Amino acid sequence: MGAIVRKEYDHFIGGNWRKSGSGKTIDVLNPATGELLTRVPAGDSRDVDAAVAAAREAFVTWGKISAVERQGILLEIANRIQKRARDYAELETMNVGKPIREAVNIDIPAAIDHYRYFAGVLRDIQGLTQSIDQNMLHLTLREPLGVVGHILPWNFPLLLAAWKLAPSLAAGNTVVMKPAEQTPLTLLELANDLREVLPPGVLNVVTGYGPEAGAPLASHPGIRKVSFTGETTTGRLILQYASENIVPATMELGGKSPHIIFPDANVERAIEGVLIGVFFNQGEVCTAGSRLFVHDAIHDSFVEKLVAKVKGIKVGDPMKEDTQLGAIVSREQMEKILSYVEIGKKEGATLLCGGTRPSDPALSKGFFVNPTIFGGVRNRMRIAREEIFGPVVSVIRWNDYDAMIAEANDTPYGLASGLWTENLPLAVNTAKALQAGTVWINNYNSLYAGAPFGGYKKSGFGRECAFETLQYYTQTKSIFVSTAEKPIGLY
Repeated sequence: MGAIVRKEYDHFIGGNWRKSGSGKTIDVLNPATGELLTRVPAGDSRDVDAAVAAAREAFVTWGKISAVERQGILLEIANRIQKRARDYAELETMNVGKPIREAVNIDIPAAIDHYRYFAGVLRDIQGLTQSIDQNMLHLTLREPLGVVGHILPWNFPLLLAAWKLAPSLAAGNTVVMKPAEQTPLTLLELANDLREVLPPGVLNVVTGYGPEAGAPLASHPGIRKVSFTGETTTGRLILQYASENIVPATMELGGKSPHIIFPDANVERAIEGVLIGVFFNQGEVCTAGSRLFVHDAIHDSFVEKLVAKVKGIKVGDPMKEDTQLGAIVSREQMEKILSYVEIGKKEGATLLCGGTRPSDPALSKGFFVNPTIFGGVRNRMRIAREEIFGPVVSVIRWNDYDAMIAEANDTPYGLASGLWTENLPLAVNTAKALQAGTVWINNYNSLYAGAPFGGYKKSGFGRECAFETLQYYTQTKSIFVSTAEKPIGLY
C-alpha cells in the first residue's frame, strides 16, 4: 500500500497548515475496521474568517490572471492527481469504505477528467457584443464572483471536490472548502500536493462540523457564492445562510429516484443496471435507483433473478480487489440504514434478502450492511419516500403506465431516474414525463464531464459538471461604449 495517512492534520489556509482556533479535533475512522485513521481540526468561525481573508487576498491577483494561465494550472492539477492516482484511490477507500476497484476505476479517473474538461472549455467563457445604433456599442463581460464557499458530502470526497473546485478556478474564483467531517483525507492531501501549483490562498480547506464550520462559511459576508451537496434539510439551512448576504447558491440535494423496468426490457442488462443503480458505493449515492418499478408481466421472474444475483454480491474488506460492496461510511449511517429495515418490516413490506450485518467475524468491527431488497412495497411507505442512503431497494409492482408515471413522480425529489425498454418512442416519451434532472435509458448512474447534472424540485437547483456550470461561477457586466463625437444634448 502506497498511501500514507498522517497522524494529524491541520487546516490548510493561505498555502500553509494552520492550527485550529478551537484546539479541538475530530477522530476520522476507517469504516471497514472502526479504527482511528487520523485526527483533523474541529474548526469554527475563527478558522473560517482566516480562510476567507486568505482567499480574498489571493483573489486580487488570481482573478486577473489570463485564461491561458488558468488552463495550464488546471491541467497540472489533473497531472498531479494522475501521478498519485493509486494513493488517492487507497485513501478514498480507507476513509469512505468504498471498494478499491470503484475508487481506482471510477472516482479518481472521473476527478482527473473534470479538471481536464474545465481546462478545455474555460477559454470559451465569452461575452456578447451588439451595436445599439451608429453611436452606441454594447458589450458584456463574464467576470469571476470572488471567494466561493464549498460544503462537501462524504460519499465521493475527491470527485465532488473536483466538480466544484475545477469550475471555480476555471472561472477565476478563489475557494474555501469544508469537507465532510467523516471524510476529509483526500481533499487535505490534494491541497498539500497543490502547494507548488496554486498561489497561496487560492485553495483553502477548513475541517469541522456543520454547525461550527459549515454555517459560518455559508453565512460569511466575504463569500460571494455558496455551493452545497448533501441532504435536503441541511440544504434548506445553507440557503437561509446564503440569503443573509444575498449571494447565489448551487444546491445538489437528496433523491429517491425511480428505476422503471418495462416488460420488453433486456432482463440481464436491466438487472446489472439495477445493481449499479442501488449498490454502487454501498447505495450511498444521491442518484440511487432505490424505487424499482417492475412491470407485472415480468415481476416475479425478474425479482427472483435479482434476488439470486444480489445474494452473490461479495461484501468484504474494501481494500481487496474482489470486494463488490464495502463498508458504510460511519456507525451512525449504518444504524440509520438498519433502522429503515425495521421500518420497512413494520410497514408490511417483504424482506427478500439482506437487511442485516454480515456474519463474517472479520467484518464485525466495521460498519457493514448486506445488500437488501424489499418486495411488496407501496409508494406511500416510508422506505419508498425517504432517502435511506444505503444498499436498500424497494420493489414496486406496476401494470398501468399512467398510474406508474404518477407514482414515479409522486416524491418531493427529482434528481434522477432510469428506465429499461427496447421501445425507443416509449423510452423518449417516458423520459419526458419523468420529473427529474437526469434520465438514464438502458443504463444507470452514467455521469460524465460535459453533461449537466442537477435536480428538479427539492433535489436542488443549478447544474454541475458542464460548460453551463461556468455561468454559475461568473457574473455578467454590461458595458456601453459611446462613439458619438458630440454630446447627446438633452440639457
